[in-house]
Amino acid sequence: MGTVDPERPGPPGLGLDPFAPGFFAEPYARYGALRRDDPVHHSALGPWLCTRYEDCVRLLCTPGLSVEDHHAGFDRRARRYAPDDPRRERGTRAILNLDPPDHTRLRRLVARAFTPRRVEALGPRIDALVDRALDAGAGAGGFDVIADLAFPLPFTVISEMLGVPDHDGQYLRDVSHTLVRALEPLVAEDDDAVRVASDAMHNAVEAMIAEKRAAPGDDLLTALIEVRDGGDALSHAELHDQVTLLYIAGHETTVNLIGNGVWSLLRHPDQLTRLRADPGLVGNAVEELLRYDAPVQSSRRITRSDVTIGDTTVPAGSFVFTVLGAANRDPAHFGPDADRLDLGRPLAPQHLAFGGGIHHCLGAVLARAEARAAIGGLVQRFPRLAPTDTAPDWNGRLVLRGLESLPVTV
Repeated sequence: MGTVDPERPGPPGLGLDPFAPGFFAEPYARYGALRRDDPVHHSALGPWLCTRYEDCVRLLCTPGLSVEDHHAGFDRRARRYAPDDPRRERGTRAILNLDPPDHTRLRRLVARAFTPRRVEALGPRIDALVDRALDAGAGAGGFDVIADLAFPLPFTVISEMLGVPDHDGQYLRDVSHTLVRALEPLVAEDDDAVRVASDAMHNAVEAMIAEKRAAPGDDLLTALIEVRDGGDALSHAELHDQVTLLYIAGHETTVNLIGNGVWSLLRHPDQLTRLRADPGLVGNAVEELLRYDAPVQSSRRITRSDVTIGDTTVPAGSFVFTVLGAANRDPAHFGPDADRLDLGRPLAPQHLAFGGGIHHCLGAVLARAEARAAIGGLVQRFPRLAPTDTAPDWNGRLVLRGLESLPVTV
C-alpha cells in the first residue's frame, strides 16, 4: 500500500500540511482557513491552490487552461519508463488527459456509445446487486460498507456494462487500486508494483477488446469498437485508453461517494432519520453528500499563459489545483451554514464534485444511480444501522478521498 511521502518529486502539494495529525479525517477546517485567508495560495512546493467556489468554476470552464502535463514541463511517467519504452504512452489518449481538439473529438465519440439510455437500462441490475449485498449483510448481522458494497457494486456494474463480467474482478480491482494510488501527488507507490499493475491492466484490456472484436455483443465495449462519427472512429490506442479509464474512474469515484456518504449520515443521525422517513429525498440527499464530502477533492489544470484570479496573477506553465472540497463548502455560494449537512439543501446540485467545463465527469449519471440505490437501500433496509468504529481508517489520499473500510452492524 502507498504511503504519504513528503520527499516525492513532481507537481504535488495542496499547501495544507497533510502530515498534520488528523488532516485526512477532517480536512475541511483547514480548507476553510485557506479559503478565508489566502484563497489563491502559492504553495511552497510550486502549485497554486484555489479554494473559492467562484474561482474554481471559472478555472474549470476556462478554455485556455490545460490538463496536459507537458505544458508545465512535467512527465509523471519519466520516473518509471525510459524515453523509448512504449508503456510511457499508456493513458495519454484518455479523454481525461487531453485538451481540445483531441478531447472534443474523443468525447463526442465516447458519448455516442456511453448514453443515458444505456445507464438507465442498468437500473434493475444495480438494484439487484445492492439487494444481494444487503441480504448477505443482514444474514451476518453486519458487514463492511466498503469491501462488501461500495467496491463490488460499481466494479461489477462497469464490467457488465462493458460486456466482460467473466474477467477476474477482484484481481482487476487490486490492479486499479495500485494505479490510482500512483496518481496521487503525495503518495509514494513502489515503481515496480506500478509497472506490474500497468502491464496487468494493459493485458486485461487487450484481451477484452480482442474478445469483443471476435464476438460482438449488445454492450458498451462493442459500441465503443463500432461507434462512428461520419468517417471517424476510435483508433486501437484510443479505444484501449478509454476502456482503461472507464475501469478505473468507473468505480474508484463511486466507491468513495458511497463510503463517504454513508459515513456522513452515520455522523449526522438527524439527517439519517430524515432520509429514512422520506425515501423520496434520496436524489437530493446524494447531491448534498457529494457536496459535503466530495469523493474527488481537487482537479488539476496547467496555465498556458498568465491567468489573473482575483487580485493574483498566476504565471504561464503553473499547476493550479481547484480544491473542490473547499469550493463545495464556500459560504459565499452555499450560505453561512455551508459546513452543515442538510439533505434538503436547494443548492446542493450546484456542487463541483464531478468537476466542470468540458471535463465534467462523463460517468456522473451512472455514479449517481449507483449511489442512490446503495445509500437509499442501506438506509431503508436497516433501521439499526450503526458503525462499529468511531474513527474509521481513511485512505490518506489528497485527490480521491475515501475510507479503507467502514464496518457496520445492522
